[in-house]
Amino acid sequence: MKVMVTGGTGFVGAGVTAGLVGAGHDVRLLVRRPAQVPASLSPWGVRVDDLVEGDVLDPDAVDRALDGCDAVVHAAAVYSLDARRADEMRRTNERAAELVLTRAVERGLDPVVHVSSTVALTRRGGSGPDLPLGDVTMPYTASKIASEVVARRLQDGGAPVVTVYPGGVLGPHDPYRGDQGERLRWQLLGRLPLWPRGGTHVVDVRTVADTVVAVLRPGRGPRRYVVPGHHGTGDLLYSTLTEVTGRRLPHVELPERVVVPAIGAVEAVQRRLPGRLHMPTDLEGVVLAVRDTRVDDGPARTELGVAPAPFDRTVRDTVVWLVESGRMPARYAGKALGPRGERGRGEVPV
Repeated sequence: MKVMVTGGTGFVGAGVTAGLVGAGHDVRLLVRRPAQVPASLSPWGVRVDDLVEGDVLDPDAVDRALDGCDAVVHAAAVYSLDARRADEMRRTNERAAELVLTRAVERGLDPVVHVSSTVALTRRGGSGPDLPLGDVTMPYTASKIASEVVARRLQDGGAPVVTVYPGGVLGPHDPYRGDQGERLRWQLLGRLPLWPRGGTHVVDVRTVADTVVAVLRPGRGPRRYVVPGHHGTGDLLYSTLTEVTGRRLPHVELPERVVVPAIGAVEAVQRRLPGRLHMPTDLEGVVLAVRDTRVDDGPARTELGVAPAPFDRTVRDTVVWLVESGRMPARYAGKALGPRGERGRGEVPV
């Protein structure tokens, strides 16, 4: 199929693009900065030359990118839990979903894949097989819920919109040093000994790609799938880091009544700092974690045949990549780098 991808230079988008190319699809990317494409895709061992330069909020650019395509994967969004970027997320995420998904449906593309997030499903009282929308009203989550409302409106009308919900995404080759990898780096450096009691859905970037490739079949109508993954509690994260590095990384889990006010105070200070300074301890992430929402990824496992990557593999490959990309000294990776501290290579097949 000829597939147009938005967000193809981002962490998830690049991984998905690599998966699509590997599955034999002909990919076109809508990008603002064509020079970023090889930097984002070369670590995955793929190349895409069919590029349309333009902004995902520009209707003319979106139309040019959709011309001649059979399907679309909309992965573009401003992702950050940093409250200082709230206006940017409000301006971008819902509008981009409205524009790309609606234009694709109007042109008869099938399927129209919307890469959402489990934050849009995070709620007190838990989720369920019908995947009800969440109840968190903070900036990033609110923007993803608003985008999800767009997708569901089209689905309710019978359009072949397929929503895919990753959780927190880990793995190698994040070109922009996103929140998830940066938080893991801080854990390895010993800067985050405290953790909120609760958990969130965590997935491997390669499993996201596997899920998108699996849903890219026309004629099956509107569908929704949570990307298979793991419920990432503090205990799971720190014990897995200890296992893959051989280092002792103690931590203490704090209840909501303690951790929310404490992180709220930290965030109040951070709001006064320059934008380039960001501590990966955002209040929104804590609020999401203390909800402790389990989401049902069974349909993707049974209907699509997608299995989650083993969590220790995901963490090990992320740790190795943090070293290989120069984001962390090798000594913090411990045995993850091999018997003599040799740098391994994060596994890239999807």
